[in-house]
Amino acid sequence: MFLHQLSLENYRNYETCQLTFRRPLNIFFGQNAQGKTNLLEAILLLAVAKSHRTPHHRQLIRWNEKSARVSGRITRLGRQWELALTLSDQGKVASVNRLEQERLSDFVGHLNVVMFAPEDVNLVKEGPSARRRFLDMEIAQISPNYLYDLTRYHRLLQQRNRFLKSMEAAQQTALLDTWDEQLSQFGVKILQKRRQFIRDLQQWASSLHRQFTQGREEMVLHYQMSIPLEEQTTFQEGVAAYFEALKSGRSQDLRRGTSLFGPHRDDLRIFINGKDVQLYGSQGQQRTAALSLKLAELELIRQEVGEYPLLLLDDVLSELDPQRQADLIASIRPEVQTFITTTHLDGLEGVNIEAADVFYVERGQVTPSG
Repeated sequence: MFLHQLSLENYRNYETCQLTFRRPLNIFFGQNAQGKTNLLEAILLLAVAKSHRTPHHRQLIRWNEKSARVSGRITRLGRQWELALTLSDQGKVASVNRLEQERLSDFVGHLNVVMFAPEDVNLVKEGPSARRRFLDMEIAQISPNYLYDLTRYHRLLQQRNRFLKSMEAAQQTALLDTWDEQLSQFGVKILQKRRQFIRDLQQWASSLHRQFTQGREEMVLHYQMSIPLEEQTTFQEGVAAYFEALKSGRSQDLRRGTSLFGPHRDDLRIFINGKDVQLYGSQGQQRTAALSLKLAELELIRQEVGEYPLLLLDDVLSELDPQRQADLIASIRPEVQTFITTTHLDGLEGVNIEAADVFYVERGQVTPSG
């Protein structure tokens, strides 16, 4: 998988920007707040149609402009694709090879990326929402239907929550039954996809973690569900069990005025040598676990789609100690097109800068260096 060209129009602090990439390794350097992260964010946008920094796409549009556009030309499995995403107050419009897509889920998945940003270093010690977001963004790349199911689920959930806050909710149980039947369908699809993804991720993450810790630590991933489903449950059995669980918890939902059960309340728990690393792990163990998860994504996506995704490293080396820097740098290899941001090139010890295309970024302008 290779990104050949990236074009921005009225995106963040860029009025216009057109970049061509010829090498597997690409480095953006410059002072803080100049637009380096915006470039990686734009690449991520072409992959998942979402920013990792804000849920509000209006914030991605340049000040005083009505719309923004991000486009790119990629090679995937030997075939070239043109991807474009236009952002405006009316929403997002995605196109593939200049054909507008009816759904964003038809756009997502043409480009695959793994992004490692400073906030990802704290993935393990943050709250459940960060880990749910991690699961959702990664699964959507390898299973576009997952994004459609997730979008429908959250739309129904918002409607249900609004109704739970109303005075009529306790009396109109038939309406709640209708919502819960639909939520059960999409909820079970999400649960099954997440559980399978975690099972597959476990194989790669545990192997990498043993390697990073010289065999001293064993990592185990566990999907903590607010509506437990048996491992061998069929889809229809799962839907029936999910619906009954929602009915059983309905009195609590009505009392609180919100939905307390479902994928939006689940968590990915990470254990090191049998102990919950969020609760009992050192900062070093938490960061190593986060690194293992992120680099496991590279191998999992390669296994699922047939080639490595792009690797985006947003000034993350400065957040790691020398040993973890070395582990991360080892993942930078010719078959993985990699984009790195940094404030200083001398901070990239161990990176083969001679083999890279280097770009200097200042005030929304990008200039090839050397």
